[in-house]
Amino acid sequence: MSEQQPQQKPEQQPGRRALLRAATAGGAAVLTGTAAQPAAAASASASGSASASVSVSPSSSSSSRLRVYVLVVDGCNPTEFASVSQPRLAALRAQGTLYPAARSLPIMETVPNHVMMMSGVRPDRSGVPANAIYDRGERVVRTLDRPTDLRASTLLERLPQRGFVTASVPSKDYLVGIFGTRATHRWVPPAYLPVTGHVPDATTVPALVDIVDRHDPDLVFCNLGDIDRVGHSDPTGPRLPFPALRTADLTATDTLIGGFTDHLAATGKWASSVLVVLADHGMDFSVPTNLISVKQQALASRPDLQASVTIAQNGGADSITWTGPAGRRRQGLAEVARLVAAHPGVLSVKLPSQLRLGPEAGDLVAYARPGWRFSDPQVTSNPIPGNHGHPVTEPIPFLITGGHPGLRRGATSSAPVRTVDVAPTVAALFGLSAPRGGWDGTARLDAFTRTPRAASATW
Repeated sequence: MSEQQPQQKPEQQPGRRALLRAATAGGAAVLTGTAAQPAAAASASASGSASASVSVSPSSSSSSRLRVYVLVVDGCNPTEFASVSQPRLAALRAQGTLYPAARSLPIMETVPNHVMMMSGVRPDRSGVPANAIYDRGERVVRTLDRPTDLRASTLLERLPQRGFVTASVPSKDYLVGIFGTRATHRWVPPAYLPVTGHVPDATTVPALVDIVDRHDPDLVFCNLGDIDRVGHSDPTGPRLPFPALRTADLTATDTLIGGFTDHLAATGKWASSVLVVLADHGMDFSVPTNLISVKQQALASRPDLQASVTIAQNGGADSITWTGPAGRRRQGLAEVARLVAAHPGVLSVKLPSQLRLGPEAGDLVAYARPGWRFSDPQVTSNPIPGNHGHPVTEPIPFLITGGHPGLRRGATSSAPVRTVDVAPTVAALFGLSAPRGGWDGTARLDAFTRTPRAASATW
């Protein structure tokens, strides 16, 4: 496994919901890529020619070899995808199959849905149900950002066992952490923006170009975080039909993706490529008055219950764990569920087993209604207007496109596609069998006019 890692160590980040950041994309200019090539490409991308300044060595591999690129446009709503603000994605949509019924899975957050994309299994098997959980062993609320948190195998390490090359290009710190060194090659950002814990797409895409040029992987998994991070902090989100900052960022990310596909075409890779473009979750906006605090509101009349639960807040969802006297657990949780469900901003309260989340998700999961957000443990803990994790943020864009001649063109499928379907779909293209216990997702081969031969990476 090779690692494209600069000398500068990533900064330690404070809690992402501690501050309101109205324009996260403004920090793009202060970060550079991992080498001279990505830095130059970042500059070129800003002017609409992402590949113009990148020097490329001729590939020694066959130009017909199948290459799969999974690009996650983090936090993009399906109504925004390939719209007038995203002309390059609209063009890609005409070259592939769009799945309008696509959904993310509980809890609708970045870490669990990225894990599902690469593992093909649900959180009760992977051990990763949310971004943040209450760790019973350590007795602390923490982010799931350690390689040991992920119990399931992923395509990133399974494909290399079959002789294929994989690469990961994550823009967020906890994605770097959770996937660790599983990929053959990975990019580790030089630093992260304060509070957001991510690097701008104008840095991530040139790093993607660089890792493709250097290693020409068979599978690349890339997260683009700007749409999500700007959406979280855009104060116009709950007030305007088209949030100003978010709309601008949708266009910027679209331009960068277009530059990447132009580069694939210029270097002879596009004709054998399959591009999976999707989101990990959507985004919902709320006004400052639509807050739900389990401890300070729902349980305000019951200090005994306040002292007996610990909450991992995930924006549109709260994970509630009983930490009080064991003898009162069953009755106490029933009372907590009743009081929380009575809050006007709460949609439902579920058992983790009902959502296939596993024990890491705590004892109860509370969902917010559309236009509401959780803020725990204090009413002031979550000031950001854009949130996800609740059912209204399940719908996502999901597109299978590319230059490969085996792809179906201009198609629309009504199949109930989910994020967990990415792994079995990609595995089928490379002839990789299901993991022990089978897939929890489905290979979506209706995007292809003919099925790839399982014995090789060609059609």
